[in-house]
Amino acid sequence: MSLEDYKSKRRFPGTPEPGPDTPARAGRLVFVVHKHAARSLHYDLRLEMGGVLKSWAVPKGPSLDPSVKRLAVMVEDHPFDYKDFEGIIPEGNYGAGSVIIWDRGYWRHPGDASGTASERALAEGLDKGNLKFVLEGEKLKGEFALVRTGRDGGRSWLLIKKRDLHAVGGDVADQSRSVVSHRSLEDVSEGEQRSSRRRRKKEQIRLGEAMEEEDLTGTPVAPMPGHVRPMLAALSREPFDDEDWIFEIKWDGYRALAELRDGKVSLYSRNMLSLNERFAPVRDALMKIPFDALLDGEIVVVDDEGRPDFQMLQDYRRSGKGHLLYYVFDLLHFQGHDLTGLPLIRRKEILKKVLPSLPGIRFNDHVERDGVLFFKVARERGLEGIVAKNRHSTYHAGTRSPRWLKVKTRMAQEAVIAGFTEPAGARKYFGALVLGVYEGDDLVHIGQTGGGFSERTLREIRGKLDPLVRRTCPFTVEPRTTRPVTWVEPELVCEVLFHGWTREGLMRQPTFLRMREDKEPREAVREGTRSAGEAKERGGGT
Repeated sequence: MSLEDYKSKRRFPGTPEPGPDTPARAGRLVFVVHKHAARSLHYDLRLEMGGVLKSWAVPKGPSLDPSVKRLAVMVEDHPFDYKDFEGIIPEGNYGAGSVIIWDRGYWRHPGDASGTASERALAEGLDKGNLKFVLEGEKLKGEFALVRTGRDGGRSWLLIKKRDLHAVGGDVADQSRSVVSHRSLEDVSEGEQRSSRRRRKKEQIRLGEAMEEEDLTGTPVAPMPGHVRPMLAALSREPFDDEDWIFEIKWDGYRALAELRDGKVSLYSRNMLSLNERFAPVRDALMKIPFDALLDGEIVVVDDEGRPDFQMLQDYRRSGKGHLLYYVFDLLHFQGHDLTGLPLIRRKEILKKVLPSLPGIRFNDHVERDGVLFFKVARERGLEGIVAKNRHSTYHAGTRSPRWLKVKTRMAQEAVIAGFTEPAGARKYFGALVLGVYEGDDLVHIGQTGGGFSERTLREIRGKLDPLVRRTCPFTVEPRTTRPVTWVEPELVCEVLFHGWTREGLMRQPTFLRMREDKEPREAVREGTRSAGEAKERGGGT
């Protein structure tokens, strides 16, 4: 059989692929399945016949499920020595990309148990367009058939698994490593020259293999929604251990959703403010992700020791200090599929597989079961707290769910600024902020704070309050105050530290912590706390 087509498509010695020489040999017929990341990820089935490897490109890979029929496109014959080829076909060559030997072994006619007298019967089946054969590989075993469809001038065939002891459901393609070197395509691609094109190829490999391993057929096919409100966590007053829950770091930053659509990125906060320009490095990194998706995560700035610093985050656009990161902890929509109905742990598994390694983008990992120890470590490292999530929880946009719980290392409350008192003594700008929270439609007074301010924050906050001054009290019931108050429109939110609640519902010893530009006034509510037992009972844990 001729190898002229093979030879004409390649430039030797510009490719490490074997030359077109066909050695004479005897013995059992061999087969090999190559996994090949070229312009698209696919498999190549190669069957020895007449001293060459008859070859078919199988886009979705072989299957051991008899109910699945795979398209197999017949391509040029390959030389026998190609059975041992694994490596990289350089750019500029036909089929450029990474190649591994996904499976190999012997093949024979179903009527020839010894496999020593198969070739004539196999050749007849090939000529007739109905090739029945048995594979004895490491991954592929049992009887198969290649059936010519009559399309594309006879190039299109169907690869079908016959019903026998080796027929199984599921997808054998999730066994992604070479049977020779035990490397994955991504491992092989590490040896390629560093270039933006090669990095894109590597991410395409990563995406392709993840899509093979994850069956998304049970998820709804739906357009990606826009401007999604994130799912929020309720507050728990103590950590707990539970095998049905996972535990993540509670990052001290801006909650942010990212819509990746047709190569464009929309990055926005929980109150729908665009973050594209404010955190342009994150936006630019997300634009390099080669798929459409809706991500949920937290934008933070960390110091040189990896600790989040909210003040550096607020000042980042002006100062550029610190390390800007986007920790991604959830995947809501992926490649046309709505994933919100999947259990959290599966969404995170898919996210971990497909999220590329990019500057400033991190997968937010978790620990399982051991929430008490994880909380202790978070507190010792000065972190804000942890988030406990039921591993079976589905995603409910815009709701605060008891199946997600935040456990803080310090008592903090978000509050609406409703007014301010005049400064006393040497102090400038204002004396204290008068604070409230929403209970339904009512703005309720929870106290005032005059501590925790620097001269700079006093000046900046007063500058924001002056345009909001109003004559009337914004509270539903006007509170009694020890000093005269200048009331303001309830539009600004701050966060304070405190030491518990009085019987009257006021904060004890509140101290100003920071402004929360990422929060809407209506989000400032008195967060009810529950014990670990109450949390698990309401959240569906055991």
